Amino acid sequence: MSDIAFKLDPRIVIGADTVNRLGRICSEYGGRALVVSEPVLYENRVIDRVVSVLKDTGVEALVFDEVPAQATADVAENAAEIARAARCSAIVALGGLKTQAIARMAAMLVPGNNDLFSLLDGAEPDSSFLPYLAVPTTGRDPFLFSDRFVTVDPRDRSVKLVKSPPNLCVAAVIDPGLSESLSEKFASTTVFDGFCVAIEAYCSTKANFVSDSLLESAMELYSRIMASFTDERVFDVVGGSTNAGFLTAFGASLSAPGIGTALSYAINGRFPVAKSWSSTVLLPYVMERLLPARPEKLAKVAALLGEPIEGASVSSAAEMAVEGIRRRMGLLKVPARLKDFGLVLDKLVPVAEAARNLDFVAYSPRPISTEDAYDILKQSY
Repeated sequence: MSDIAFKLDPRIVIGADTVNRLGRICSEYGGRALVVSEPVLYENRVIDRVVSVLKDTGVEALVFDEVPAQATADVAENAAEIARAARCSAIVALGGLKTQAIARMAAMLVPGNNDLFSLLDGAEPDSSFLPYLAVPTTGRDPFLFSDRFVTVDPRDRSVKLVKSPPNLCVAAVIDPGLSESLSEKFASTTVFDGFCVAIEAYCSTKANFVSDSLLESAMELYSRIMASFTDERVFDVVGGSTNAGFLTAFGASLSAPGIGTALSYAINGRFPVAKSWSSTVLLPYVMERLLPARPEKLAKVAALLGEPIEGASVSSAAEMAVEGIRRRMGLLKVPARLKDFGLVLDKLVPVAEAARNLDFVAYSPRPISTEDAYDILKQSY
């Protein structure tokens, strides 16, 4: 068994209405915070609620809400400039994956000792930063508890894995009440997206018994959520998604996601296609690639999905996992081909290159070349 060594930087607060504790936590780092968020969160008054919670504990909140859907890393420079001019003492990241990455980068840029493009090119970050408090509105960030994160390079819209200094994230407040309101079909794709991260980390060469335990629990929850969509079973989808996302993020931080996660980030970075949509399309093809390398684990996944594996061989049970996912995709009528998004196959070559260059892909159980990554895109096109 490989050694297990890990340290979670942030204080983690998870549960209903835990956002009400954000103000007290934030006040420990000073009396003024920049809330980095996205305009859509005005619709259900999430931004107003967070600002009010901060104000009630004496923390003055400035809001930077200019994180567009296709934001690139340079947006963080604008946020950092405002935080610097206002002498903010902390940055609160309120939003989804892209907002978290922008806020995290901004926290590193405020002191002025880090250069954006040097960080994008792999430079070690300076140890000076503003404390970053994560308030995610989606529970499927594979890098929430990691010392690296994915962002989009404005020079060519490729995705880059950026190092962050130790202790940058001081707190993660995970409140299911802040989850984005999604249509059932979109909500379904976020479940497949989380499942993709979980199964890749589960099959990674970095996986260990701790990550396996966390990720198995996450996949079982995702399976129950899928069943609630297809069979109209009574289940707390929001709470279940939050818990599954937390377990996935924790498990992935002890292991590593894989090429499917990398490709979905790369597609989203270059084209206006939600990460969860492309991840859903890629999932069964990624699972097929894992079959010869991790048949025992895929057989376990089939059991977690509730597939009838009793009496089946390991290889047959493993194949049931793939077919089980395909069947659920069909029942939920989610997109099954990349061409459904209006993408052009020839223009996906840079996507394959950028995805393969993300360091965590090296932990895939089978070697992945750029050609292999492009083959997955062609199969799913």
